[in-house]
Amino acid sequence: MMLQSYKDLIGYQKGYNLSLQIYKVTKDYPQDEKFGLVSQMRRSAVSIPCNIAEGYSRKNIKEYLQFLHVAYGSCSELETLLSLSRDLDLLDSEKYLKLYALQEEVSKILNGLIKSLSQKK
Repeated sequence: MMLQSYKDLIGYQKGYNLSLQIYKVTKDYPQDEKFGLVSQMRRSAVSIPCNIAEGYSRKNIKEYLQFLHVAYGSCSELETLLSLSRDLDLLDSEKYLKLYALQEEVSKILNGLIKSLSQKK
């Protein structure tokens, strides 16, 4: 199947969903974390689908890989922020496990895409 848009990419779709979930869960964080963990978590989560979209739109494998690496890095950053949230009791175990699993899935998809495109380069 030929991709018509970056929106057809599973990594983009799951990354976008992860961003939505992060926004929803951080609404319940304390007000004093608005400019701390909330802001950082939202920025790292949004960075994932945004970089997938921007890189795809460049139509150049080398540039696309660069943006995918940024998205992958943001995914790793989000993993750390999720762990901090759990350890600070801002995120219960059930929500943490759900978000962590989704973040891990996105990370694996990005890693696979990076490896695949690196071989074509």
